[in-house]
Amino acid sequence: MDLMIESMHGWARLTLNRPAQRNALNTALLAAVADALGRLADDPACRVVVLTGAEGNFAAGADIGEIEHKTSAEGAADPRKAHWAAIRAFPKPLIAAVDGFALGGGFELALMADLMVLGATARLGLPETNLGLIPGAGGGQRLMALAGRARAMRMVLTGEIIDAQTAVDWGIAAFLSEGAAAEAAEPLAARLAARAPLALMAAKRALIAGEERALALAEERAAFEALLDTADKAEGIRAFRDRRKPEFKGQ
Repeated sequence: MDLMIESMHGWARLTLNRPAQRNALNTALLAAVADALGRLADDPACRVVVLTGAEGNFAAGADIGEIEHKTSAEGAADPRKAHWAAIRAFPKPLIAAVDGFALGGGFELALMADLMVLGATARLGLPETNLGLIPGAGGGQRLMALAGRARAMRMVLTGEIIDAQTAVDWGIAAFLSEGAAAEAAEPLAARLAARAPLALMAAKRALIAGEERALALAEERAAFEALLDTADKAEGIRAFRDRRKPEFKGQ
């Protein structure tokens, strides 16, 4: 199974389970996450969800094979947009427990969580410009809201990948574990599950509304879709597959 679902006492754990692909978020896996969260939203026994990845990585980006030949028209009609929206609409506290790589779409998924817990091995980045693209699920906007304009520009424009301590220092993540992220995420989930669920949902709703009114999410998505038709995007993905530096021509 690409997504493992475990019920705990008052909370649930979702584990991205494509370890051979470093848990890369293909459309099927993203749909499974959205569907699972939809069902857990209606489950009164579940008050909190922890989202993590199998075998040492959170999610090392989107599935490049799905993006390689996608056009801007296909991007505009992409079912992934509905899946991302469903994940963001999950009304209960969502904790991302991040070990290893959380890159591109994987980092965007973690940024949609309400609390991010990083393990010592966590490495975070939005390296889409390496492929002639930009973040397509609001990652640049949410990163800027957390870390500020200068740091968001630095990460998005250069494709820099940062370590766990830097992410905490920059205000991107709430907690840093000396070991695996689950070591801190699980007791945190249990603590939240014991708190007033209606109050937690109301707090989450208000905080997200206040944050996202100021974000240019639609503009960022439109720019991502337009880039899907460019020659630079095709060159970026070819270079990624060939393990060489891309030769971008601005076309």
